[in-house]
Amino acid sequence: MEASELLKKVRKIEIKTKALSHQIFAGEYHSAFKGRGMAFSEVREYQWGDDVRSMDWNVTARLRSPYVKVFEEERELTVVLLVDVSRSGLFGTSGGTKRDRIAEIAAVLAFSASINNDKVGALFFSDRVEKFIPPKKGRSHLLHIIREMLELQPESDGTDIGAALQFLSNAMKKKCNAFLLSDMLDVDADGRPRYEDALKVAVNRADLSVIRVLDPREREIPPTGLVHIKDSESGNGYWVNTDSAPVRRKYAEWFFEVGKNEQALLRRYKVNSVDIPTDCDYVRSLMSLFKS
Repeated sequence: MEASELLKKVRKIEIKTKALSHQIFAGEYHSAFKGRGMAFSEVREYQWGDDVRSMDWNVTARLRSPYVKVFEEERELTVVLLVDVSRSGLFGTSGGTKRDRIAEIAAVLAFSASINNDKVGALFFSDRVEKFIPPKKGRSHLLHIIREMLELQPESDGTDIGAALQFLSNAMKKKCNAFLLSDMLDVDADGRPRYEDALKVAVNRADLSVIRVLDPREREIPPTGLVHIKDSESGNGYWVNTDSAPVRRKYAEWFFEVGKNEQALLRRYKVNSVDIPTDCDYVRSLMSLFKS
């Protein structure tokens, strides 16, 4: 992508997502992601009704007058975006690819966090960690993240959510808020998630939320005759008779089972999640995630 074209795309996504970020921030982000405790602010003279447990006895003894400690909420948080850049994200039938939608949602979250004065970092992954941008503040830092989302060319095609979660657990020394943006298509032959062990560790190191981005055509196969279908990550190809009702039904049942297994796993570890199809507005879905 040429520099001028990339700059235009970055600017376009900044203008659109910054406006949406103000909407989300004004509504739900601030109340959903509060500070991680109370920090000492100042000492002032005791007033009638103050909790005696907040008395500062050292200052009281020195000044021979009762003083109390005043605390305020620690507001600053750290937000990490785990962005799936595997090859399956290039699929799209509704005006854009899954990766396009993931990039836009990630930008909204990044600007929402920035408006809230939070640090933002990003971890881009396929079946390996492609790039990690440590959390920082500032507009130039956010634009750097957005540029990477639009321009990054992954070295691998596959998906390994467990590797991304494991890297997050090792990289973050303090607990953070993490958003996993992916189609979540990382399952074994039976449709079960392959990342449970890493998830079990990650939920103790981060407040994790999952945003599953899907294309509506992934839910079911339309009847279009004999079609050659290729797995974009493994490269394996198959001829499929899409006019066959049993074939279409079996595929739909498999896809439903994959989603059911994923939801059961996330509920087990108390991870909030939301499904966002590429052909639907995502603002309401994000706000419902924050409310939950």
